[in-house]
Amino acid sequence: MEQLSMRRNSETYEALCAAYSEKHRHYHTSVHIAACLAVFDEFIEIASSPSDVEIAIWFHDAIYQPLSKNNEANSADWARRFIIENGGSETKGDSIHRLIMATLHNTLPTDADAQLLVDVDLSILGSNSDTYEEFEANVRREYRYVPGPLFRNERRKILQSFLDRETIYSTVALHHVYEDQARANLASAIKSL
Repeated sequence: MEQLSMRRNSETYEALCAAYSEKHRHYHTSVHIAACLAVFDEFIEIASSPSDVEIAIWFHDAIYQPLSKNNEANSADWARRFIIENGGSETKGDSIHRLIMATLHNTLPTDADAQLLVDVDLSILGSNSDTYEEFEANVRREYRYVPGPLFRNERRKILQSFLDRETIYSTVALHHVYEDQARANLASAIKSL
């Protein structure tokens, strides 16, 4: 079984830290990655391939330009290169690439590890109301150049798309912990837009 660790590759670790520290980021920062890793640690036992999910967490928002539609693909490409350049197989690189692409949130993941990764990424939706409000404020700061009416309209669509799902969380464990609070937070955020 291939075992790769971000902590064993200081150059890539430093590049990721620099990426997550870019000045235009307010939510998609190292704080988000640390929060995702903390949630993942709580639910690691449900991962089929914990190392793949952990690497996907590290890379899933590595490339982030607020108005780009290619962030996930570019982040996934970087992760695949990292895997292959560090002795991992193309199969492993492709697996992690697929996991990261699931964080587009445009379809419900069917693979168990992708479900876990997406649920971990969305755990912020089910945080306490103060943390959720801070999340919304930071997202708005990332999109500060978008005119208010356009931002509110597009944000409402995104938030409503999560509420329209039968369940926001695909894994039973995260659904149990986060679903009700996420629905309350989303409804409140939509109402305030």
